Amino acid sequence: MRQLGRIMLAGKHILLVIGGGIAAYKALELIRRLQEQGARVTPVLTRAGEEFVTPLSVSALAGVAVHRDLFDLTSEAEMGHIQLSRSADLLVVAPATADLMAKMAQGHANDLASTLLLATDTPVLLAPAMNVRMWTHPATRRNIEQLTSDGIQFVGPNDGGMACGEFGPGRLAEPEEIVAAITSRLSQGPLVGKRVLVTSGPTHEPIDPVRYIANRSSGAQGTAVARALRALGAEVVFITGPAAVRPPEGVEVVPVETAQEMEAAVLAALPVDAAVFAAAVADWRVISPTDQKLKKSKGGVPDLKFAENPDILKRISNLEAGRPSLVVGFAAETNDVLENATAKRVRKGCDWILANDVSPATGIMGGDENAISLIRDVGAETWPRMKKDDVAARLAQKIAQALTDLDRSD
Repeated sequence: MRQLGRIMLAGKHILLVIGGGIAAYKALELIRRLQEQGARVTPVLTRAGEEFVTPLSVSALAGVAVHRDLFDLTSEAEMGHIQLSRSADLLVVAPATADLMAKMAQGHANDLASTLLLATDTPVLLAPAMNVRMWTHPATRRNIEQLTSDGIQFVGPNDGGMACGEFGPGRLAEPEEIVAAITSRLSQGPLVGKRVLVTSGPTHEPIDPVRYIANRSSGAQGTAVARALRALGAEVVFITGPAAVRPPEGVEVVPVETAQEMEAAVLAALPVDAAVFAAAVADWRVISPTDQKLKKSKGGVPDLKFAENPDILKRISNLEAGRPSLVVGFAAETNDVLENATAKRVRKGCDWILANDVSPATGIMGGDENAISLIRDVGAETWPRMKKDDVAARLAQKIAQALTDLDRSD
Protein backbone atom coordinates (compact mmCIF):
# COMPACT_ATOMS: atom_id res chain seq x y z
CA MET A 1 0.00 0.00 0.00
CA ARG A 2 2.84 2.40 0.73
CA GLN A 3 4.13 2.21 -2.86
CA LEU A 4 0.61 2.69 -4.27
CA GLY A 5 -0.01 5.56 -1.84
CA ARG A 6 3.24 7.20 -2.83
CA ILE A 7 2.06 7.16 -6.45
CA MET A 8 -1.56 8.18 -5.86
CA LEU A 9 -1.08 10.76 -3.09
CA ALA A 10 1.95 12.63 -4.46
CA GLY A 11 0.91 16.23 -4.93
CA LYS A 12 -2.59 15.67 -3.50
CA HIS A 13 -4.05 18.26 -1.14
CA ILE A 14 -5.90 16.85 1.89
CA LEU A 15 -8.02 19.11 4.12
CA LEU A 16 -8.01 17.32 7.46
CA VAL A 17 -10.72 18.21 9.99
CA ILE A 18 -9.80 17.03 13.49
CA GLY A 19 -12.84 16.54 15.70
CA GLY A 20 -13.00 16.25 19.48
CA GLY A 21 -12.31 12.95 21.20
CA ILE A 22 -9.48 11.02 22.75
CA ALA A 23 -8.75 9.51 19.33
CA ALA A 24 -7.70 12.96 18.07
CA TYR A 25 -4.11 12.10 18.96
CA LYS A 26 -4.08 9.66 16.03
CA ALA A 27 -4.58 12.60 13.68
CA LEU A 28 -0.97 13.58 14.35
CA GLU A 29 0.26 10.22 13.09
CA LEU A 30 -2.14 10.47 10.15
CA ILE A 31 -0.60 13.79 9.12
CA ARG A 32 2.87 12.28 9.21
CA ARG A 33 1.87 9.25 7.15
CA LEU A 34 0.11 11.36 4.53
CA GLN A 35 3.16 13.56 4.17
CA GLU A 36 5.35 10.48 3.76
CA GLN A 37 3.22 9.64 0.72
CA GLY A 38 3.75 13.11 -0.76
CA ALA A 39 0.39 14.61 0.19
CA ARG A 40 -0.02 18.18 1.38
CA VAL A 41 -2.16 18.45 4.52
CA THR A 42 -4.09 21.53 5.61
CA PRO A 43 -5.43 21.00 9.15
CA VAL A 44 -8.68 22.33 10.62
CA LEU A 45 -8.99 21.90 14.37
CA THR A 46 -12.37 22.10 16.10
CA ARG A 47 -12.71 23.68 19.54
CA ALA A 48 -13.45 20.25 20.98
CA GLY A 49 -10.40 18.87 19.19
CA GLU A 50 -8.22 21.46 20.95
CA GLU A 51 -9.05 19.75 24.23
CA PHE A 52 -7.08 16.70 23.07
CA VAL A 53 -4.35 17.98 20.74
CA THR A 54 -2.81 21.43 20.66
CA PRO A 55 -2.79 23.75 17.64
CA LEU A 56 0.99 23.99 18.01
CA SER A 57 1.55 20.24 17.70
CA VAL A 58 -0.76 19.97 14.68
CA SER A 59 0.84 22.98 12.99
CA ALA A 60 4.36 21.72 13.67
CA LEU A 61 3.64 18.39 11.99
CA ALA A 62 1.65 19.81 9.08
CA GLY A 63 4.16 22.59 8.44
CA VAL A 64 1.35 25.12 7.94
CA ALA A 65 -0.94 27.17 10.16
CA VAL A 66 -3.93 25.44 11.71
CA HIS A 67 -7.35 26.82 10.76
CA ARG A 68 -9.59 27.18 13.80
CA ASP A 69 -11.94 30.18 13.52
CA LEU A 70 -14.80 30.77 11.11
CA PHE A 71 -14.66 34.52 11.59
CA ASP A 72 -11.01 35.06 10.75
CA LEU A 73 -11.23 38.58 9.35
CA THR A 74 -8.06 38.24 7.25
CA SER A 75 -9.28 35.24 5.29
CA GLU A 76 -12.99 35.99 5.48
CA ALA A 77 -12.45 39.27 3.63
CA GLU A 78 -12.05 36.98 0.62
CA MET A 79 -14.55 34.35 1.84
CA GLY A 80 -11.65 32.18 2.97
CA HIS A 81 -13.83 29.36 4.27
CA ILE A 82 -15.31 28.87 0.80
CA GLN A 83 -11.91 28.76 -0.90
CA LEU A 84 -10.52 26.48 1.80
CA SER A 85 -13.36 24.02 1.34
CA ARG A 86 -12.86 23.75 -2.42
CA SER A 87 -9.09 23.93 -2.81
CA ALA A 88 -8.43 20.36 -1.65
CA ASP A 89 -8.64 17.06 -3.52
CA LEU A 90 -10.34 15.43 -0.53
CA LEU A 91 -11.81 16.46 2.83
CA VAL A 92 -11.05 13.99 5.61
CA VAL A 93 -12.65 14.13 9.06
CA ALA A 94 -10.66 12.16 11.63
CA PRO A 95 -11.94 11.66 14.18
CA ALA A 96 -15.52 12.29 13.06
CA THR A 97 -17.56 12.64 16.24
CA ALA A 98 -21.25 11.91 16.61
CA ASP A 99 -21.89 15.64 17.01
CA LEU A 100 -20.00 16.59 13.83
CA MET A 101 -21.73 13.84 11.85
CA ALA A 102 -25.12 15.06 13.12
CA LYS A 103 -24.29 18.60 11.98
CA MET A 104 -23.35 17.32 8.54
CA ALA A 105 -26.48 15.19 8.21
CA GLN A 106 -28.74 18.11 9.16
CA GLY A 107 -26.84 20.80 7.25
CA HIS A 108 -25.77 22.85 10.28
CA ALA A 109 -22.93 25.35 9.88
CA ASN A 110 -22.16 27.08 13.18
CA ASP A 111 -18.37 26.72 13.26
CA LEU A 112 -15.50 26.51 10.78
CA ALA A 113 -15.49 22.71 10.40
CA SER A 114 -19.24 22.33 9.79
CA THR A 115 -19.27 25.35 7.47
CA LEU A 116 -16.43 23.91 5.38
CA LEU A 117 -18.20 20.58 5.12
CA LEU A 118 -21.45 22.23 4.04
CA ALA A 119 -19.84 24.65 1.56
CA THR A 120 -17.70 22.11 -0.26
CA ASP A 121 -18.22 20.31 -3.55
CA THR A 122 -15.10 18.21 -2.87
CA PRO A 123 -15.42 14.51 -1.90
CA VAL A 124 -15.56 13.84 1.85
CA LEU A 125 -14.25 10.84 3.80
CA LEU A 126 -15.27 10.32 7.44
CA ALA A 127 -13.35 8.29 10.02
CA PRO A 128 -15.81 8.02 12.93
CA ALA A 129 -14.78 7.58 16.55
CA MET A 130 -17.17 7.48 19.51
CA ASN A 131 -18.52 5.37 22.34
CA VAL A 132 -20.09 2.09 21.20
CA ARG A 133 -23.55 3.09 22.43
CA MET A 134 -23.33 6.40 20.60
CA TRP A 135 -22.33 4.55 17.40
CA THR A 136 -25.26 2.14 17.66
CA HIS A 137 -27.83 4.75 18.75
CA PRO A 138 -30.77 5.10 16.33
CA ALA A 139 -30.05 8.81 15.84
CA THR A 140 -26.48 8.10 14.75
CA ARG A 141 -27.66 5.28 12.48
CA ARG A 142 -30.13 7.67 10.82
CA ASN A 143 -27.36 10.23 10.34
CA ILE A 144 -25.07 7.61 8.79
CA GLU A 145 -27.82 6.58 6.39
CA GLN A 146 -28.36 10.21 5.38
CA LEU A 147 -24.65 10.90 4.94
CA THR A 148 -24.19 7.75 2.88
CA SER A 149 -27.06 8.78 0.59
CA ASP A 150 -25.37 12.19 0.26
CA GLY A 151 -22.29 10.49 -1.15
CA ILE A 152 -20.12 10.63 1.97
CA GLN A 153 -17.76 7.68 2.39
CA PHE A 154 -16.58 6.08 5.64
CA VAL A 155 -13.53 4.27 6.92
CA GLY A 156 -14.11 2.40 10.18
CA PRO A 157 -14.86 2.47 12.98
CA ASN A 158 -13.12 -0.62 14.29
CA ASP A 159 -14.10 -2.93 17.13
CA GLY A 160 -12.04 -2.84 20.29
CA GLY A 161 -11.60 -1.55 23.78
CA MET A 162 -12.26 2.14 24.40
CA ALA A 163 -11.00 4.75 26.82
CA CYS A 164 -14.34 4.60 28.62
CA GLY A 165 -13.77 0.91 29.38
CA GLU A 166 -16.41 -0.45 27.00
CA PHE A 167 -15.77 -2.77 24.06
CA GLY A 168 -17.30 -2.79 20.59
CA PRO A 169 -17.48 -0.75 17.38
CA GLY A 170 -16.44 2.86 17.74
CA ARG A 171 -12.64 2.91 17.70
CA LEU A 172 -11.04 5.23 15.15
CA ALA A 173 -9.52 3.35 12.24
CA GLU A 174 -5.73 3.17 12.43
CA PRO A 175 -3.78 5.82 10.47
CA GLU A 176 -2.57 3.31 7.90
CA GLU A 177 -6.18 2.23 7.29
CA ILE A 178 -7.24 5.83 6.79
CA VAL A 179 -4.34 6.43 4.38
CA ALA A 180 -5.39 3.33 2.42
CA ALA A 181 -8.98 4.61 2.27
CA ILE A 182 -7.77 8.02 1.09
CA THR A 183 -5.64 6.37 -1.59
CA SER A 184 -8.59 4.29 -2.73
CA ARG A 185 -10.91 7.32 -2.79
CA LEU A 186 -8.50 9.39 -4.84
CA SER A 187 -7.82 6.55 -7.27
CA GLN A 188 -11.43 6.41 -8.41
CA GLY A 189 -11.10 9.04 -11.12
CA PRO A 190 -12.23 8.33 -14.70
CA LEU A 191 -8.63 8.22 -15.95
CA VAL A 192 -7.33 5.58 -13.55
CA GLY A 193 -5.38 3.05 -15.60
CA LYS A 194 -4.79 5.52 -18.44
CA ARG A 195 -1.37 6.81 -19.40
CA VAL A 196 -1.30 10.34 -20.83
CA LEU A 197 1.60 12.30 -22.27
CA VAL A 198 1.74 16.11 -21.92
CA THR A 199 4.35 18.40 -23.46
CA SER A 200 4.78 21.85 -22.01
CA GLY A 201 6.91 24.98 -21.92
CA PRO A 202 9.11 26.47 -24.64
CA THR A 203 12.10 24.88 -26.30
CA HIS A 204 15.46 26.66 -26.36
CA GLU A 205 17.39 26.33 -29.61
CA PRO A 206 21.02 27.38 -29.02
CA ILE A 207 22.81 29.96 -31.14
CA ASP A 208 25.92 29.94 -28.99
CA PRO A 209 26.56 29.07 -25.31
CA VAL A 210 24.67 32.16 -24.06
CA ARG A 211 22.02 32.85 -26.72
CA TYR A 212 19.06 30.84 -27.97
CA ILE A 213 15.82 31.03 -29.94
CA ALA A 214 12.61 30.49 -27.97
CA ASN A 215 8.89 31.25 -27.80
CA ARG A 216 7.23 33.38 -25.12
CA SER A 217 5.72 30.49 -23.18
CA SER A 218 5.69 30.18 -19.39
CA GLY A 219 4.56 26.55 -19.42
CA ALA A 220 1.62 27.43 -17.15
CA GLN A 221 -1.10 25.95 -19.36
CA GLY A 222 0.69 22.67 -19.99
CA THR A 223 1.48 22.35 -16.30
CA ALA A 224 -2.18 22.94 -15.43
CA VAL A 225 -3.27 20.29 -17.95
CA ALA A 226 -0.89 17.71 -16.48
CA ARG A 227 -2.12 18.52 -12.97
CA ALA A 228 -5.78 18.20 -14.01
CA LEU A 229 -5.21 14.86 -15.74
CA ARG A 230 -3.37 13.57 -12.69
CA ALA A 231 -6.27 14.65 -10.48
CA LEU A 232 -8.58 12.40 -12.54
CA GLY A 233 -6.31 9.43 -11.89
CA ALA A 234 -4.17 9.36 -15.02
CA GLU A 235 -0.55 8.31 -15.04
CA VAL A 236 1.05 11.40 -16.60
CA VAL A 237 4.35 11.68 -18.44
CA PHE A 238 5.21 15.39 -18.40
CA ILE A 239 7.81 16.39 -20.96
CA THR A 240 8.78 20.00 -20.39
CA GLY A 241 11.12 22.53 -21.87
CA PRO A 242 12.72 25.25 -19.70
CA ALA A 243 9.47 26.60 -18.22
CA ALA A 244 8.98 29.52 -15.84
CA VAL A 245 6.67 27.50 -13.57
CA ARG A 246 7.39 24.47 -11.43
CA PRO A 247 6.27 21.09 -12.81
CA PRO A 248 3.29 19.49 -11.08
CA GLU A 249 3.79 16.90 -8.37
CA GLY A 250 2.81 13.29 -8.78
CA VAL A 251 3.78 13.01 -12.45
CA GLU A 252 6.79 11.64 -14.30
CA VAL A 253 8.81 14.73 -15.27
CA VAL A 254 11.12 14.56 -18.28
CA PRO A 255 13.08 17.83 -18.69
CA VAL A 256 14.33 18.71 -22.16
CA GLU A 257 15.94 21.73 -23.80
CA THR A 258 15.51 21.56 -27.57
CA ALA A 259 12.82 20.41 -30.00
CA GLN A 260 14.91 17.41 -31.03
CA GLU A 261 15.28 16.37 -27.39
CA MET A 262 11.53 16.78 -26.90
CA GLU A 263 10.77 14.61 -29.93
CA ALA A 264 13.08 11.87 -28.63
CA ALA A 265 11.45 12.02 -25.19
CA VAL A 266 7.96 11.82 -26.68
CA LEU A 267 8.83 8.76 -28.76
CA ALA A 268 10.45 7.11 -25.75
CA ALA A 269 7.29 7.67 -23.68
CA LEU A 270 5.03 5.78 -26.08
CA PRO A 271 2.71 3.95 -25.91
CA VAL A 272 0.18 6.22 -24.23
CA ASP A 273 -3.60 6.39 -24.35
CA ALA A 274 -3.68 10.12 -25.08
CA ALA A 275 -1.18 12.87 -25.83
CA VAL A 276 -1.59 16.60 -25.26
CA PHE A 277 0.93 18.79 -27.05
CA ALA A 278 0.85 22.09 -25.17
CA ALA A 279 4.54 22.96 -25.63
CA ALA A 280 5.51 25.99 -27.66
CA VAL A 281 8.14 24.29 -29.80
CA ALA A 282 10.44 26.60 -31.75
CA ASP A 283 9.87 26.17 -35.48
CA TRP A 284 13.52 26.63 -36.42
CA ARG A 285 16.97 25.92 -35.04
CA VAL A 286 20.44 27.11 -35.94
CA ILE A 287 22.11 24.39 -37.99
CA SER A 288 25.55 24.85 -36.44
CA PRO A 289 25.48 26.61 -33.06
CA THR A 290 28.94 27.72 -31.99
CA ASP A 291 30.68 26.49 -28.87
CA GLN A 292 31.96 30.01 -28.14
CA LYS A 293 30.05 33.25 -27.72
CA LEU A 294 29.61 35.11 -30.99
CA LYS A 295 31.26 38.53 -30.99
CA LYS A 296 30.25 41.70 -32.69
CA SER A 297 32.40 42.45 -35.69
CA LYS A 298 32.83 45.17 -38.24
CA GLY A 299 31.29 42.85 -40.78
CA GLY A 300 27.84 43.31 -39.21
CA VAL A 301 25.45 40.62 -38.01
CA PRO A 302 26.50 36.95 -38.10
CA ASP A 303 25.32 34.78 -40.97
CA LEU A 304 23.14 32.20 -39.22
CA LYS A 305 21.76 29.29 -41.19
CA PHE A 306 18.53 27.70 -40.00
CA ALA A 307 16.78 24.36 -40.35
CA GLU A 308 13.22 23.36 -39.54
CA ASN A 309 12.66 21.61 -36.25
CA PRO A 310 10.81 18.28 -36.18
CA ASP A 311 7.02 18.58 -36.25
CA ILE A 312 6.29 16.49 -33.18
CA LEU A 313 2.51 16.88 -33.26
CA LYS A 314 2.30 15.86 -36.92
CA ARG A 315 4.62 12.90 -36.48
CA ILE A 316 2.69 11.44 -33.54
CA SER A 317 -0.68 12.15 -35.19
CA ASN A 318 0.34 10.13 -38.24
CA LEU A 319 2.03 7.14 -36.65
CA GLU A 320 1.00 3.89 -38.30
CA ALA A 321 1.72 1.88 -35.18
CA GLY A 322 1.49 3.05 -31.59
CA ARG A 323 -0.55 6.19 -32.28
CA PRO A 324 -2.35 7.38 -29.12
CA SER A 325 -6.12 6.97 -29.22
CA LEU A 326 -6.49 10.72 -28.77
CA VAL A 327 -4.00 13.36 -29.94
CA VAL A 328 -4.59 16.95 -28.85
CA GLY A 329 -2.64 19.96 -30.09
CA PHE A 330 -2.59 23.65 -29.28
CA ALA A 331 -2.65 26.47 -31.82
CA ALA A 332 -1.42 29.81 -30.52
CA GLU A 333 -2.54 32.34 -33.12
CA THR A 334 -2.42 36.13 -33.41
CA ASN A 335 -4.95 36.54 -36.23
CA ASP A 336 -7.74 34.58 -37.93
CA VAL A 337 -7.62 32.24 -34.96
CA LEU A 338 -10.38 29.77 -35.86
CA GLU A 339 -9.49 29.59 -39.54
CA ASN A 340 -5.79 29.05 -38.91
CA ALA A 341 -6.36 26.53 -36.13
CA THR A 342 -8.92 24.55 -38.15
CA ALA A 343 -6.47 24.32 -41.04
CA LYS A 344 -3.72 23.28 -38.62
CA ARG A 345 -5.80 20.40 -37.26
CA VAL A 346 -6.27 19.01 -40.75
CA ARG A 347 -2.65 19.61 -41.73
CA LYS A 348 -1.27 17.94 -38.62
CA GLY A 349 -3.73 15.06 -38.54
CA CYS A 350 -4.52 15.39 -34.83
CA ASP A 351 -7.94 14.75 -33.32
CA TRP A 352 -8.42 18.01 -31.45
CA ILE A 353 -6.86 21.46 -31.57
CA LEU A 354 -7.20 24.01 -28.78
CA ALA A 355 -6.96 27.41 -30.44
CA ASN A 356 -6.07 30.47 -28.41
CA ASP A 357 -5.58 34.09 -29.38
CA VAL A 358 -2.15 35.16 -28.13
CA SER A 359 -2.02 38.55 -29.82
CA PRO A 360 -0.39 41.16 -27.55
CA ALA A 361 -3.70 42.85 -26.78
CA THR A 362 -5.07 39.74 -25.04
CA GLY A 363 -2.28 39.52 -22.46
CA ILE A 364 -2.68 35.73 -22.56
CA MET A 365 0.90 34.72 -23.40
CA GLY A 366 2.58 34.38 -20.02
CA GLY A 367 -0.60 35.32 -18.13
CA ASP A 368 -2.86 33.21 -15.89
CA GLU A 369 -5.92 33.15 -18.19
CA ASN A 370 -6.74 31.66 -21.57
CA ALA A 371 -9.50 31.96 -24.14
CA ILE A 372 -9.96 28.64 -25.90
CA SER A 373 -11.84 27.29 -28.88
CA LEU A 374 -11.87 23.49 -29.01
CA ILE A 375 -11.79 22.38 -32.65
CA ARG A 376 -12.78 18.85 -33.60
CA ASP A 377 -13.99 17.21 -36.78
CA VAL A 378 -17.55 18.10 -35.76
CA GLY A 379 -16.75 21.81 -35.54
CA ALA A 380 -15.59 24.42 -33.03
CA GLU A 381 -16.69 24.89 -29.43
CA THR A 382 -15.75 28.28 -27.98
CA TRP A 383 -15.14 28.51 -24.26
CA PRO A 384 -15.35 31.72 -22.22
CA ARG A 385 -12.12 33.27 -21.07
CA MET A 386 -11.11 31.61 -17.81
CA LYS A 387 -8.19 30.74 -15.58
CA LYS A 388 -5.71 28.30 -17.07
CA ASP A 389 -6.46 25.85 -14.26
CA ASP A 390 -10.14 25.94 -15.27
CA VAL A 391 -9.24 25.41 -18.94
CA ALA A 392 -7.17 22.41 -17.88
CA ALA A 393 -9.96 20.96 -15.74
CA ARG A 394 -12.46 21.25 -18.59
CA LEU A 395 -10.05 19.71 -21.08
CA ALA A 396 -9.21 16.84 -18.72
CA GLN A 397 -12.89 16.01 -18.28
CA LYS A 398 -13.41 15.98 -22.04
CA ILE A 399 -10.38 13.73 -22.52
CA ALA A 400 -11.72 11.35 -19.86
CA GLN A 401 -15.10 11.23 -21.58
CA ALA A 402 -13.54 10.69 -25.01
CA LEU A 403 -11.38 7.80 -23.80
CA THR A 404 -14.38 6.25 -22.02
CA ASP A 405 -16.42 6.48 -25.23
CA LEU A 406 -13.59 4.90 -27.20
CA ASP A 407 -13.35 2.03 -24.71
CA ARG A 408 -17.08 1.39 -25.01
CA SER A 409 -16.92 1.33 -28.79
CA ASP A 410 -14.17 -1.32 -28.86
